[in-house]
Amino acid sequence: MAASSPATPALQISKLEAWYGESHVLHGVDVLVQPGEVVTLLGRNGAGRTTTLRAIMGLTGARRGSVKINGVETINMATHRIAHLGVGYCPEERGIFASLSCEENLLLPPVLKTGTPGMSIDEIYDMFPNLAERRNSQGTRLSGGEQQMLAVARILRTGAKLLLLDEISEGLAPVIVQALARMITMLRTKGYTV
Repeated sequence: MAASSPATPALQISKLEAWYGESHVLHGVDVLVQPGEVVTLLGRNGAGRTTTLRAIMGLTGARRGSVKINGVETINMATHRIAHLGVGYCPEERGIFASLSCEENLLLPPVLKTGTPGMSIDEIYDMFPNLAERRNSQGTRLSGGEQQMLAVARILRTGAKLLLLDEISEGLAPVIVQALARMITMLRTKGYTV
């Protein structure tokens, strides 16, 4: 009986270093994330959690080392090309468009990978009933928790399967944090890597 070969990691980071201007912020970060895993970066403020996510996406001033997404080396790729490998990044700031309704915000993102459709609006509303109720509300009239759900939901519309979620529970009520935790568990059962 032949041994099965291990799956290609969804994300493999080796000796990652990153800079903002002349400030050397990351020093030799190593991370291995298998498909379908949920991995959390822990650390105090200023430890480099956000910078690690930004470096994965190519959003830091400079970076060195290795960042492989599904086996593809991305260290020298432009951010838009990294996204097209099926990576969705939800920054701490959320980026909700104030003048657009909740549903209009959901209709904005393009599909990232040909042949990998994102979740439909109906699937999004099934996962986030609060957003269904608020579909016609302006983006900034949503609560902080609803804005966070909308920010994650937009990524799910793109077809991204590797989700980089930056401090999604920051400043939210415990009941919303629990809802987001259930969402992450549900995404994992659907084959997403978080």
